[in-house]
Amino acid sequence: MNADADHGNPSGDLSTWTIERLQAFASDAPSQQLEAVRVVAQGHAYRADEPRERQQWAKLSLRANQRLHDQRLHGDGLWDRARAAQQNFMLRMWMIDQLGPDDEDDDWNPETLAADTVTALALPPAEARALADRWRDLTAEQMGELRRHKNLTAHLDRLVNHLQPGPIRDQLLAWIETRQHLP
Repeated sequence: MNADADHGNPSGDLSTWTIERLQAFASDAPSQQLEAVRVVAQGHAYRADEPRERQQWAKLSLRANQRLHDQRLHGDGLWDRARAAQQNFMLRMWMIDQLGPDDEDDDWNPETLAADTVTALALPPAEARALADRWRDLTAEQMGELRRHKNLTAHLDRLVNHLQPGPIRDQLLAWIETRQHLP
């Protein structure tokens, strides 16, 4: 089957495709199929036997997720951006846990993941904690912001174990403490 012919309506189960075929398809897949590519590639990353194969599948999943985000194929709302970032963070953290850190590759570098996480957080931990302490008085938008922060920090308890002491690690430790109080 020709990959070009698959773009409009891929036949068959995407999970049975080779990585090369899925990479070619993902390079210009229609939006309704790109999320399926992301999910299939992520599933392969979790199940692959060889570390190199896991990395290749995980990279494909990350790239599909980034393309969805860059092209605003899932939307450009706060929840859409948080969803894309959280999926990225969780897969990268899982790969770091499974295969170990790789300082040569930003996707598997814990320091880079820590910096990306801090960048994605709109509130400092102290402000989020202060809001969480009075959550019953918050607007729906403020509650949503706290929920997004809770989702974006789900991987921190594992990430800090891979970080050297320093300001970013200290900030993430504060987020771990704050996260326990978020709604």
